[in-house]
Amino acid sequence: MARPLRADIDLDALRHNYRLARDLAPGSQAVAVLKADAYGHGLVACARALEGQAPAFAVACIEEAEALREGGIAAPVVLLEGIFEAAELERVEALGLWMAVHSEWQLDALMAYRPARPIPVWLKVDSGMHRLGFAPERVETAWRRLVDAPDHACDLHLMSHFATADALDDGYFRRQATLLAELAERLGAPTCLANSPATLARPESHGAWNRPGVMLYGSDPLEHANDASRCLEPVMTLRSAIIAVRELAEGEPVGYGGRWTTPRPSRIGVVACGYGDGYDRHAVDGTPVLVEGRRTAIAGKVSMDMLTVDLTDIPEADIGSEVVLWGRAGNGEVLSVDEVARHCDTISYTLLTGVLPRVPRRYHGG
Repeated sequence: MARPLRADIDLDALRHNYRLARDLAPGSQAVAVLKADAYGHGLVACARALEGQAPAFAVACIEEAEALREGGIAAPVVLLEGIFEAAELERVEALGLWMAVHSEWQLDALMAYRPARPIPVWLKVDSGMHRLGFAPERVETAWRRLVDAPDHACDLHLMSHFATADALDDGYFRRQATLLAELAERLGAPTCLANSPATLARPESHGAWNRPGVMLYGSDPLEHANDASRCLEPVMTLRSAIIAVRELAEGEPVGYGGRWTTPRPSRIGVVACGYGDGYDRHAVDGTPVLVEGRRTAIAGKVSMDMLTVDLTDIPEADIGSEVVLWGRAGNGEVLSVDEVARHCDTISYTLLTGVLPRVPRRYHGG
C-alpha cells in the first residue's frame, strides 16, 4: 500500500477562481500567473486547465516558458522578470514570448537584437516596491526608445507591482497608483498593474491587463477578507491519514524535545506527513488540522516524515482516518492554507510552493 500523503488538485476550483478574477474586472484581461510550478500546483496541468479561458499566462523565467511550450501550451506567455542575459532573446523570439523590460541593460540588449518579428514588451516601472523597474524619471525615455523601434518591440504596456495592495491602510498604495496613473496618461500607455490583492480590492488599479496569482489557487492575499475574497475556493488539499495511535497518560511528552505534554489522558495520532514533504517545521502546537472532517491540532514538533495530532476529542478517529493538513475534507469542511500559514509564522505562498516532489499530485476536474 502506498504512503497515504498526497496533494489533491481541484482544477474546477482553479477555473472558478480564474473566472472570479476575470469577472471582478470586466474591462480588463487577466493573465494567469503560473510561476513557481503554478505555486506548487503543477505548471502544465494548471495551464491546460485554464486553456480557452485565460488569454495569456505569466511565468518568472524562460525555463518555465519552455516547459509550457513543451507541454503543448500555445497561448502567449509573459516573462515577468524578462531575460537574464542577452542570449535568451533568441529563445524569446523562437518561443513567441512576451517579456518585461525592467533594466537599462535589457532595453539595450533588445535594441541590439534583430528579431524577425517585433517582441511584445511590458516596460516595468519602480513605482515604490524598489525591486525591479525603471525609476519614474527614466520611464519616459525608455518608453520613447521602444516606441521609436517598432521593428524591435510592439504591444507596449506599462507594468508595475504594488507593495501594499493587501493592506487596509491604503496610503502607500495610493501613492503608487497616482504615480502610475499620471505616467500612463502622459505616455498614452495601457497598463498591467493589479496583482491578486489589487484585483480583489483595488478596482481603480485595473488596467488593460491584471495579474492574478495566488488568488487563483484559493488563497486570500488580503489583510482582511472582503466579499470577493470569501468566494475563493481552495485548489490544493494536502491530505494524509493516521498511521498509528498512542494512548498516553497525563503529563507525557510527545515528539522531539517534549515540547508538548499531554494535559490529560490523551489519544495521539501519528500522521504520514512531515517537513521532508514540505510541511512547515515551524508549526506550533495548536496548528489546526482536520481529522475525519473535524478540527483538532498538532501536538508536538513536526518531524521529517511524520507529525502528531491530538485525537482525544475525536474518539472515532483511528488508523486510516483521513487527515487534511489544509484544503477540503471529504465531508466538505475547509481548512484554509492561510490559517495554517499564520500558525507557522509564514504565508500561504511558502506552504503551497514548498510541497516537495515526493508528494504525488492528483488532479481532479480536468
